Amino acid sequence: MAKKMDESTKRRVRAGRMLLSGKGPTEVAQAVGVARQTVHTWKGVLDEGGMDALRAMGGKGRPARLDARQLGVLRRNLLDRPTAHGFGTELWTLKRVRLLIERLFDVSYSEVHVWRILGVLGFSNQKPERRAIERDDAAAEQFKHKTWPALKKKPTGKNA
Repeated sequence: MAKKMDESTKRRVRAGRMLLSGKGPTEVAQAVGVARQTVHTWKGVLDEGGMDALRAMGGKGRPARLDARQLGVLRRNLLDRPTAHGFGTELWTLKRVRLLIERLFDVSYSEVHVWRILGVLGFSNQKPERRAIERDDAAAEQFKHKTWPALKKKPTGKNA
């Protein structure tokens, strides 16, 4: 009788099949919900020992505190605006995501681990531009070249 596979083994086997069909590690990582480095590790095991070696590996590391379903719920919530979750601005930060995870699942993570989870979910680091959305570039250029020189103090004869 065949031994029933646990969730992590199913995930590795699914990833192995995707890798064998020619999918890239990044695509596989997003599809199965793990970090790219994990898929690279699995690919090495697959290349060395085949699917049996991939099935046999496991038991390493701490069990995840969020399962695949919860990660899906988190991803959907992160696609909402932060203001929909009670935050004051339209910007997700590590601290805010950490607080969201605590609110939704009563699980506490460090911001470093939240960063890893965001990577697994396919989110990337994006920094907002350091200029106002309302900025008028033409008006700024006019001020810089016409208005500002007229307002600037001229050196007097004493100090020149």
